[in-house]
Formats: sequence, C-alpha cells, structure tokens
Amino acid sequence: MNPLIMIPARMAATRLPNKPLADIGGVPMIVRAYQQAEASGLPVAVAAGDPEIVAAIEAIGGRAILTDPNLPSGSDRIRAAVDAIDPEGDFDAVINVQGDMPFASPGLATACAAILHGEPTCDIATLVAREADASDRANPDVVKAVLALAEGERQARALYFTRSTLYGEAPIWRHIGVYGYRRAALNRFCDAPQSPLEKREKLEQLRALEMGMQIWAAVIDEAPLSVDNPADLEAARALI
Repeated sequence: MNPLIMIPARMAATRLPNKPLADIGGVPMIVRAYQQAEASGLPVAVAAGDPEIVAAIEAIGGRAILTDPNLPSGSDRIRAAVDAIDPEGDFDAVINVQGDMPFASPGLATACAAILHGEPTCDIATLVAREADASDRANPDVVKAVLALAEGERQARALYFTRSTLYGEAPIWRHIGVYGYRRAALNRFCDAPQSPLEKREKLEQLRALEMGMQIWAAVIDEAPLSVDNPADLEAARALI
C-alpha cells in the first residue's frame, strides 16, 4: 500500500474565522498540523482552499495545492488535490488528517493506513477513543461511533455514527475525524449525492454506510485536541 496524507484547510470557518493561520506559540495552526503529519514518515500535502494557506505551508518547504474554495467538503477538497498531484493513481490510499488538530500524534495516520492494509473489506478507516466523561453521552457535538467491537478488541467495523445519546452501559466511543480512504472508495464517495441520514445527522460518513461501504475503526488511547472555537484555541495556546 502506498498512502498519502492530505490535510484539507480553508479560511472560511464559521466559529473561528481564519482558523488555519491562528497563532499557536508563534506557529500557524496548519503548519503545526503539517509538521505532526510529516513526522509519521508518510508523504504529506495540504489541500488548501485559499492562497494564504498555500503560502504558510510553502514557507516551511511543505507542499500545498490550491483547490476550488467552493468545494462542499474536506473530502471533495482532498480528492481534487490528490487528483492534481497524482493523476496516474500511484497513491492507492489517502489519509485525511484534520488541519485543526495541531497536536495530533503522527501515529493516527499510520493507524488508519494499517487498517486499510490489514482489512481487505475496509473501504474507509477511521479512529475512535473512549468517552472523556459522562457528559459526552448527551452532547450532540460529540459524534459517537457504534462499533461491532467485542471486549478486548481494538478494531472493528463501524455500524453507525450519531450525535444522539446512546443507550446501555457499554463504553461510548467518540469518533475522531481522521479518515483513511482507498483511492477508489474516495472517488465513489465524492461522486455520490448527499444521503438522507447524512443530511439528518450532518455526518458525511453516513453517506458511505448508506452506500454499502465498509468503515472500520481502531481504538486509540486519547482523543487529540481539536480546535473548533475560540475556547479551544486558548486551550491549545495554554498547552503550548
């Protein structure tokens, strides 16, 4: 398998405008995300919706591809970028690492690549972590993954994703927004229209499940900090 990490980023964020260039300890957030991904040893590029992002990455000698700012999702952005740099399809898997996770372990990308390598039926790989506290269960901003996971296992097929409260005493698995796509699966996914459940839950991975694609998830020990709003940004600065 020959995977490529793609980091989608755009400046127009509703809750935190210009988020990719937000300063964290003197370094733009997108640059921190790029450097963390680069430490995985896999090739990395940024699928940028704005020239300012391209400039920030090129300033450190990184690779960024300017894409149409009107693309509807990060998945569409990474597809456009990987098609631009690899039209022959030499990269047979694309790992989508989020640009708003400035401290994400380099191992997250390699964990997704390992799922794709080890599970021939897997179309899309992703990650989950155990709930941080009981409030996660009823928080609609915490996306929960429903997994076919037996006790003691660390990897399983995902049956559903939801923002709703889940019933029962079993662990709640928080979905981590890192994806590994087989190249053909990414193309098929992006070519399909939004699905009914995707629109209802506002979760694009449900489109893949409704299409009959298999998503597998691996358990990681701790969810990385995701910067979605000003409070998260202050937490990231405090962590530095």
